[in-house]
Amino acid sequence: MSSTPLAPAWLVEPADANALPASVWSRNARRSAVGELEIAGVSASALVAEFGTPVYVVDEADARGRARGIRESFDREFARVGSSAKVYYAGKAFLCTEVARWVTEAGLNIDVASGGEMAVALAAGVDPARLGLHGNNKSLSEIDRAVGAGVGAIVIDSVVEIERVATAASRHGRTQPVRLRINSGVHASTHEYLATAREDQKFGIPLADAAAAVALIRAQPSLAFLGLHSHIGSQIFESDGFAEAAHRLFALHAELLKDGPVPELNLGGGFGIAYTSVDDPLDIDEIARRFADIVSQGAAQLGIPVPIVAIEPGRAVIGPSTTTLYTVGTIKDVLVSVVEPVETTATRKYVSVDGGMSDNIRPALYAANYSARLANRTSTASPALVRVAGKHCESGDILVHADYLPGDVEPGDLLAIPATGAYGWAMASNYNYLTRPPVVAVLDGAARLIVRGETEADLLSRDVGVTP
Repeated sequence: MSSTPLAPAWLVEPADANALPASVWSRNARRSAVGELEIAGVSASALVAEFGTPVYVVDEADARGRARGIRESFDREFARVGSSAKVYYAGKAFLCTEVARWVTEAGLNIDVASGGEMAVALAAGVDPARLGLHGNNKSLSEIDRAVGAGVGAIVIDSVVEIERVATAASRHGRTQPVRLRINSGVHASTHEYLATAREDQKFGIPLADAAAAVALIRAQPSLAFLGLHSHIGSQIFESDGFAEAAHRLFALHAELLKDGPVPELNLGGGFGIAYTSVDDPLDIDEIARRFADIVSQGAAQLGIPVPIVAIEPGRAVIGPSTTTLYTVGTIKDVLVSVVEPVETTATRKYVSVDGGMSDNIRPALYAANYSARLANRTSTASPALVRVAGKHCESGDILVHADYLPGDVEPGDLLAIPATGAYGWAMASNYNYLTRPPVVAVLDGAARLIVRGETEADLLSRDVGVTP
């Protein structure tokens, strides 16, 4: 129960505003003996002294462990039902050469959604055969580069792409494996903008048109049809949507088997993670078990072999592993009028930090909720409801809509926001000409830079009006 009417109904006032809920923080985040946040044995103050703020801090062992754990869970569960699984890391969540190496060393493939992401994966030395290329509007250049490099799978997103990919494959003298993305019409339980399988949207081919599209693919001698692809959304906490999508695809899958092999079924990704202590996503072992049961039961009902299943987690691998550190600048207590449940006033404490929507756009874009904690110390002060704001010239520049911090939070404190690994750096911008922060990996008490932070000189270097 909250002591202020400004707190959202879901937010519970903590007994200890210094606590780090295990479900939200990376596996190697903890308080030191003096109360400071440590990640993989490296203190927040040491990280800030070396790299400044804002800074993304990736718990390397956690990220590697989550990647390995997802692969092992799906390997085990699909072996149980007489099949196998392919796990692709969704590079759009966060990709750099180091992370590309981590996930492939853990046995994952990588899903890329642009020529740029493909270039990063190839620069990391990833075998092109382990890449899958997505995109609703792949350029001719991107298609040609992917085919020429030997990318393992291209996801056909529209009928016009069939000829484009086939032509590129013929030109390079190879047979290009492809999947066909299907818009199943399943509505995932997620934010409107995160749901990507509804009827009226840009991705995929309607289910009713899919058989004709597959016939066109099979008519091209330079293409090899791998199977159907579905992605119903992101940040999903239950399996019902996946089950319904699989059910709708299975009838088509079985029909397509009459005219040729359909070795795979790709059910996409979108597995949710905990951003706050009240979030309760499914455990990855449970997700794998449910997926295997869904697919094996669907195959049994239709009397067909259990296909190889491909999945594409991104957020579930990198999201929980990363914490962003900021420095507190200004603090304002703002008196707010409240109408419900009774007319009154209440105070909201605005804590402003030296980053904002340029390093994490999700709260502004999706109204996403995050958590916050003091990183440089603990405090015995009573919890105070805060709103963590950025420094941008936008009223919507909010990083944490509502959480509790010790009431004595002050300028100069370090603030940590956990679970920022997915779509933080990947969607970062230079709005207001802020520079994008560095990314640092921490492992066994040591920190190393894996993505250099930008400087103002970097920004000016692209402005052709600047005098050398």
